[in-house]
Amino acid sequence: MPSVTPSQIGLLALVAFAAGIVDAIAGGGGLVTLPALLAAGFPPHLALGTNKGQSVFGAATSLSRFAAAGMVDWRRARLAFPAACAGSLAGAGLLLRLSPTLLRPLILALLVAVALFLALRRAPPRVTARVPPRRAPLTAAAIALVLGAYDGFFGPGTGTFLILAFASLLGDGLARASGEAKVANFASNLSAFTLFAWRGNVVWAVALPMAAGQFLGSLLGAHLAIRGGDVFVRRIVLLVVLALSVKIAWDLRGG
Repeated sequence: MPSVTPSQIGLLALVAFAAGIVDAIAGGGGLVTLPALLAAGFPPHLALGTNKGQSVFGAATSLSRFAAAGMVDWRRARLAFPAACAGSLAGAGLLLRLSPTLLRPLILALLVAVALFLALRRAPPRVTARVPPRRAPLTAAAIALVLGAYDGFFGPGTGTFLILAFASLLGDGLARASGEAKVANFASNLSAFTLFAWRGNVVWAVALPMAAGQFLGSLLGAHLAIRGGDVFVRRIVLLVVLALSVKIAWDLRGG
């Protein structure tokens, strides 16, 4: 376990608060919290496990807020939730088989790739559903299975990818897609977190304060997402991600 000071824990909790806001609005909060944990000296398995330990609380909070606003289709959710659980367990199980030596450069490469994708992507066009309504639940389950596996293996950007998939394939508006995404996102976080915790890869002294930050940030972020957009927050996140990625790359070069 890395040596973490109380001031570092407080800073990580503030990072989780900011990430909770971002994640509730448009996904991508893990692009802030995971690099922050790695920059604090956490080995890859502990960083990924602790990140799941705090993000599951934010995902649950966002889901409950969107559900209360009537922005979750429970016909889809009944299939998407177990599909995301299954995919996430498979992804997390694969991750735990990889050595930490391989994981750190792999995580850095994935962080940079996801950050560049989010920076360069265009806003999804307003489209009608590309699948018939009767197939929507099965399509949602397929999306949840694939992206749940990605979330269990790595995670950052999952919420954004889910929103894009629901918007482009099922014709959801972005606000509605955000709500639908939270079902699969919570399921995949919960499954991966359970496996990581069982294998002892969650640092509770850090995960719990970060979870409190995620909880508060997710409440605020879900409120903002229901009322309107995320352009400013998205730009700030990308700046933070680029800075933290440079820090991790420098540490890797020195190690």
